[in-house]
Amino acid sequence: QVHLVESVGDSVQTGGSLRLSCVASGYTSSRYINYCMGWFPHAPGKEREAVATLDSNGPTNYGDAAKGRFTISLDKAKNTLYLQMNSLKPEDTAMYYCAFRFGGWKPPPLTELEYKYWGQGTQVTVSA
Repeated sequence: QVHLVESVGDSVQTGGSLRLSCVASGYTSSRYINYCMGWFPHAPGKEREAVATLDSNGPTNYGDAAKGRFTISLDKAKNTLYLQMNSLKPEDTAMYYCAFRFGGWKPPPLTELEYKYWGQGTQVTVSA
């Protein structure tokens, strides 16, 4: 069982930046074990789809809304996934969930059905 814990979210103004983190536990980190992780915002009335995903071997994948503004990264030594968000917009406001799946994939998938383990979510609010 993989356990995911996101950092506490925050509120920022339009144009601001935030960095989210997600600590993963419950699995043995090994160069022989491939996995994918991602960040999935969920706003009321909208589907949950990743803004960014990452394969443990390096490849990344970004949703159209995130390209050029968000950067996903992984610190394997700390089992921690990050999402650096810049140039934030009010439409980025959502609960952001960290997700994990065993098995590498290139490019790593953006759809939530491909991920088995989920964090509790952290709220990001961007005000105009």
